[in-house]
Amino acid sequence: MIDETLTMIPGPTPVHPRILAALARPTVSHVAPAFTRTFAQALADFRTLCESESGTPFVVAGSGTLAMEMALVNVVAPGQTVLVISHGYFGDRYAEIAAAFGIRCDVLRSEWGRAVPSAELAKKLASGSYAAVTITHVDTSTGTASPVEAYCALLKGRDEIVILDGVCGTGGIDEPFDRWGVDVLLTAAQKAIGAPPGLALCLFSERALQRRRSLPSVPAYYADILRWLPVMEDPARYYATPCVNEIVALGEALKIVHEEGLPARFARHARTARAMRAGLEALGLKLVTAPDCRADTLSVVFLPAGVDDAAFRKGVAARGVVIAGCLGPLARKAFRIGHMGNIGSAEVVSTLEAIEGSLRALGLEVAPGVAVGAAAGPLGAAETQKAHLVPG
Repeated sequence: MIDETLTMIPGPTPVHPRILAALARPTVSHVAPAFTRTFAQALADFRTLCESESGTPFVVAGSGTLAMEMALVNVVAPGQTVLVISHGYFGDRYAEIAAAFGIRCDVLRSEWGRAVPSAELAKKLASGSYAAVTITHVDTSTGTASPVEAYCALLKGRDEIVILDGVCGTGGIDEPFDRWGVDVLLTAAQKAIGAPPGLALCLFSERALQRRRSLPSVPAYYADILRWLPVMEDPARYYATPCVNEIVALGEALKIVHEEGLPARFARHARTARAMRAGLEALGLKLVTAPDCRADTLSVVFLPAGVDDAAFRKGVAARGVVIAGCLGPLARKAFRIGHMGNIGSAEVVSTLEAIEGSLRALGLEVAPGVAVGAAAGPLGAAETQKAHLVPG
């Protein structure tokens, strides 16, 4: 990593050496048989990660925002109305994307750090219907994990296409696509999947594909899934040049995911989240997100009174760890720590030690070692001594 810093932001996340080695392989033709086999396997492994038997995966060069756009414009026509369930900055972004394409939008917003109750969604649906409903599984700005299963239960049997933004969830929190009845899952490579940034990923149900086919056109060219569909069905076909190295790296990242196993991976993320939060609370810090909707992939934490955001994060960085500031109304009032993907207990320890050191340097009275001591319980004392990045 650049300057050997530990990047503990909510994406991009630290990349396992195996994935970096895959990324560094020589660039080959995008129709070379070895590459097309790798691409096909990555597509299949992504569908398995999403726990789907029949969904159609799409992997294209771009960011999570491109995935959001692809998910929306392929199932909702200009002039139609979509319902956005927003838990923060990235839920609100969906409303902005809709407006950019002439799609009308109703927004159900929660207070930052809380989730929209399913009863509010039920009330909204009782008053009318929509072309689609968008749900952010984990809003990266607030750390809020939404009750997706409860929302999907309310949408079952209705005509609305269910779009799930899994950017800060996929690979770290369970997302059973078929069982929940999701129609489009969108995500990105660089968060809980643990690959380098640069890929937008989507999974479309057959119902969502039928919705796209029913539209005479969409206000997109590159983002039109019908142009990409032949490539996803046979990666030896051509539409636009795929980012060969990033797809190879994604393939390796997904191998690591499945070697670990989904239940074990999700349990590790939950354990890591408990450990990080135990350490933060031992330092006297308070979490922004309400206890009943905290995501296992990141923590959003209020700054202590009188502590300057820039000075605090500069002090953490000086100790070898990079954490993130906040967005919107939380800017300069709180900070964010990503704890997802291929990190392990050693990264938790390093992060807590850096935060503790920065707070002490800024004049706060903090007992040495209190954060790591609190984290040792959820992690297990022996775990705090393990080498960094998991699995081995």
